[in-house]
Amino acid sequence: MSNKQFETFYWPSLKKVMLGLIEEGLVPLPFAEGDYMPRLDMIKAMPRASVIWYFENVDMAKTKEIVGASQCIAGNIPTSVLCTGTAQEVKERCRALIEACGRGGGYILAGASSVNEADPDNLRAMMEAAKEYGTYR
Repeated sequence: MSNKQFETFYWPSLKKVMLGLIEEGLVPLPFAEGDYMPRLDMIKAMPRASVIWYFENVDMAKTKEIVGASQCIAGNIPTSVLCTGTAQEVKERCRALIEACGRGGGYILAGASSVNEADPDNLRAMMEAAKEYGTYR
């Protein structure tokens, strides 16, 4: 869908539903599938600390600046890396994401989308990276 269609048709309804959930004391966790970079300025307008945005394919450092200043962000480890990469590649991706997004909190290390079958060594590497690089100082 084009950004104009998103802004006109999709976002107003989604925003209304999410605000209703927030009003009821819930924390929405929308999956921002695909490239959400052109939409970051729109979605950052949600009430502070009210949403966890789960991103598939964005520049996470830039997303941290724009959306992560007021909302929690999650995701962005490519499924292809979790499934077919090496444990070292997974660990490096995790380290880079934690360094780019972890300062000040508000980042959840997670895959870019669901994974049906990943290399168990890669999942262990992701957990090791979270323990090694994901501590608050």
